[in-house]
Amino acid sequence: MRTALSIAGSDSSAGAGIQADLKAMTMNGVYGMTAITALTAQNTTGVTAISEVSPEFLAQQLDAVFTDIRPDAVKIGMVSSPALIETIAERLRFYQAVHIVVDPVMVATSGARLIRPEAVETLTRELLPLAEVVTPNIPEAELLAACTIDSPETMESAARVIRDRYGCAVLLKGGHCINDANDLLLDGSGARWFTGKRIATTNTHGTGCTLSSAIAANLAKGFALPESVQRAKDYLSGALAAGLDLGKGSGPMNHAWTLTGRYAEEAD
Repeated sequence: MRTALSIAGSDSSAGAGIQADLKAMTMNGVYGMTAITALTAQNTTGVTAISEVSPEFLAQQLDAVFTDIRPDAVKIGMVSSPALIETIAERLRFYQAVHIVVDPVMVATSGARLIRPEAVETLTRELLPLAEVVTPNIPEAELLAACTIDSPETMESAARVIRDRYGCAVLLKGGHCINDANDLLLDGSGARWFTGKRIATTNTHGTGCTLSSAIAANLAKGFALPESVQRAKDYLSGALAAGLDLGKGSGPMNHAWTLTGRYAEEAD
C-alpha cells in the first residue's frame, strides 16, 4: 500500500484539517499519516480556540514518520507561524520528500486573512519552491500573484505568475463567483481546465483540505498530476453531492460516499 502524510491542524469536528485529510486519503486508497501543527476547538459554526505545537515537537513528529513509514506523498495544509513553516521545509529537504502538495490556507472565503504577513512570506520562500503543485483558491492566488482575478483570463495570468515565480505547478481553484466550479491547472506542459458543475449545498467545510489530500493520494499511487487532479475533483464532487447534513453551520461532506462492504452496513 502506498502512503501519504498530512502536515496540518486538527479539526475537532472532523470536517477539515487532518481528520478530513485522513478520510480522503483512505478513500483514495493510501495509508494516511499525520504531523499535527495545531489543535483547534472547532465545529461547523467556527473556531473557538487554537493551540499551536512547538517547532521542536513538529520536527519530532516528522522524524518519527519519515524514519519508519516513508510517505510517498506529502500534503501541507494550514501552518500559521514562520517557525513552523521553516521547520517543515527543513525536514522535507533533509528527507528529500517527494510529491509535495501545498494547500496555502491563507485567506478565508469571507476575505479574512488567516495567517500573518510574515508567515505568508516564509511560506512562499520556503515551501512553494519545494511543492510539486500548489492549490490556491481565488483570494489566495490574488495574494500570491499580487493581482486581481475576475475572469478566466486573469486566472490564467495569475497562475502563470505563481508558476514562474515559485517554480511549481498551480491548480487554481475556480468558484468565488469567477466560474462554475472550473479549476485551472498550469504546469510545465501548459494550461488545462477541469470543468465542474456547482453543487447546491451549504455543507462545504473542508473542501480545500479534501481536494489537496486526494491529489496527494493519487500522486502517491503513481498517477500523473493531471490525472491525479481529475480523480480528486471527481471524488470531491461525489462527497459534496452525497448531501450529508450535520451541524448548525457549514457542515462537512460525506468523505465515505463510496464506502461499501459488510463493515459499512447499518443495523436492521
